[in-house]
Amino acid sequence: MKKTNAMRILDGLKIPYEAKEYDDDGEHELAKGAAERTAEKLGVAPESVFKTIVFRTDSKEIVVFCQSAVHEINLKKARNACGAKEVTPVKQEELLALTGYVRGGCSPVGMKRKFRTFIDSSVMSQEKINISGGQRGIQLTMTPADLVKACDAEVVDLVLE
Repeated sequence: MKKTNAMRILDGLKIPYEAKEYDDDGEHELAKGAAERTAEKLGVAPESVFKTIVFRTDSKEIVVFCQSAVHEINLKKARNACGAKEVTPVKQEELLALTGYVRGGCSPVGMKRKFRTFIDSSVMSQEKINISGGQRGIQLTMTPADLVKACDAEVVDLVLE
């Protein structure tokens, strides 16, 4: 497996992780069971798979949220976390230029620039979590604390109830 930028960053930070390859079917929508399929392919619990969502605030700041892939993000909680009046998802065609990653392969680790990052507090109930490795079909498994450290992230409640 070729090292991704996310892996190189984790190596540089001396953060242990396990890289896992899986067959990516190109379907990355929560409503269509993407988390469950990814978890099944990896042999892990669906709630341990965390997705990365990139938003633009009303002040044009780019912010990153990591949310368990079995839950939807609560936009009100996301706005409160980053102090914005509005947040809108970055358009798919902008994602690569902004982050260096494509949809379905967007990792919170190793983006082109450092953006403020928020991780849902459910992460702390997991022994290990799985995030995109920076390429479709690659997931990285690590401890929640190591992900928080690698992203210099804030842990906040983001779950839609």
